[in-house]
Amino acid sequence: MYDIIIVGGGAGGLTAGIYAGRGGLKTLIIEKAFTGGQAATTYEVDNYPGFNETISGPDLMMKMEAQAKKFNAEIIYEDVTDIEVDEKIKKVKTNNSVYEAKALILAMGANPRELGLSKERQLRGAGVSYCATCDGAFYRDKIVAVVGGGDTAVEDALFLSKFCPKVYLIHRRDQLRAVKVLQEAAFQNEKIEIIWDTTVEEILGEDKVEGIRVKNKKTNEVKDLAVEGLFIAVGVVPNSDIVKGKIEINNNGYIITDEGMLTNKFGVYAVGDVREKTLRQIVTAAADGAIAAYAAERYISENKWEE
Repeated sequence: MYDIIIVGGGAGGLTAGIYAGRGGLKTLIIEKAFTGGQAATTYEVDNYPGFNETISGPDLMMKMEAQAKKFNAEIIYEDVTDIEVDEKIKKVKTNNSVYEAKALILAMGANPRELGLSKERQLRGAGVSYCATCDGAFYRDKIVAVVGGGDTAVEDALFLSKFCPKVYLIHRRDQLRAVKVLQEAAFQNEKIEIIWDTTVEEILGEDKVEGIRVKNKKTNEVKDLAVEGLFIAVGVVPNSDIVKGKIEINNNGYIITDEGMLTNKFGVYAVGDVREKTLRQIVTAAADGAIAAYAAERYISENKWEE
């Protein structure tokens, strides 16, 4: 029996582990792949408080993981297959075992949104990527395209310009959504060509990406671009399938919580990108984790438990 089980080892989950462990609670973090979540795939982080010099996402997450372990948070790597939240004792089922806890913190994060193109999944890893920082080095000296107009898309284009002689930034609107400092950097980068009002209609190539077919939404002009890499950065989908029908979620699949990160089930909290919120950043995920751990600690201390 654990005091708190945290499902997910991203910034929110690790911070919850730090606070829970430091509070003397027996804490288990269950992560299916690798700790750090999406933050671990971020090339540079220069807006996280306390680091006056840029730190890489993986380095920052490694520090968080080490800190959680310092406070005796246990981390295991298993795939969660089901959770039970209706009873006082919460249960988390994995591919290996069943774990019980007095409180549960959901920190499953989100996955990149797909474009839905016919060859997109077929060519994933063969020219199609959702993580420029993970795969960018494989495209050194090659022409690539990035799809999207937000912070991630522009950051990806800037990162890829370090390796690639030409980076197309394809956006379906006539202006970017990224913050101004990123926009200005992209506009000033001679290697980046922004293609406005345009969508990707088709991926060209059978065994690998050899190009893309794009269409201008205003003129209906269709043309082919010779690229060897397609990096897709059009948002994320929350990893909330496992709690659908068990915990209240909104129409977009995000878990609904109050200011204390509490869901509609007592003793069950949600943090980070899987939660309904206005800003999804490492710092807000960390804040969510701290609040949830504090709230869970109070919940545990205010209830009687059979030993």
